[in-house]
Amino acid sequence: MHFQLEMVTRETVVIRLFGELDHHAVEQIRAKISAAIFQGTVSTIIWNLEGLSFMDSSGVGLVLGRMRELEAVAGRTILLNPSPTMRKVFQFSGLGPWMMDGTEEQAIDRVRGIVNG
Repeated sequence: MHFQLEMVTRETVVIRLFGELDHHAVEQIRAKISAAIFQGTVSTIIWNLEGLSFMDSSGVGLVLGRMRELEAVAGRTILLNPSPTMRKVFQFSGLGPWMMDGTEEQAIDRVRGIVNG
C-alpha cells in the first residue's frame, strides 16, 4: 500500500491510494491527513480510489473520520472512481452521495461549484 497526498489548492487535497488499504496502512495515512486538516487550511479532500484494489472496514473508517474532522470547517469530501465492490460498501455505509466517477480535474471543478454556489 502506498499513497500520495497532493495539495491542489490551499483548500483542496487530493489523496491517491494504491494497492490494498487495510488496518495496517490506515494509521500512517490518518496521521498525515489529519495533520493537514488541523493546520486549518484544508476544507476539501478528494479521495482518488482508481488505483485501490482492496479496502477493508478500516478504510471506510478512515474516510468517515476525516469527514467528521472536516465538518468543523464546513468541509467537503469526494470519493472518486471507486471500484464496483467499493461502491457497494460505500452505498451500504451511507457514503453514496459523495461518490463520483471522472477525472481529478472534474472533481475539483465540482467542488468549486459546491463551494462557490
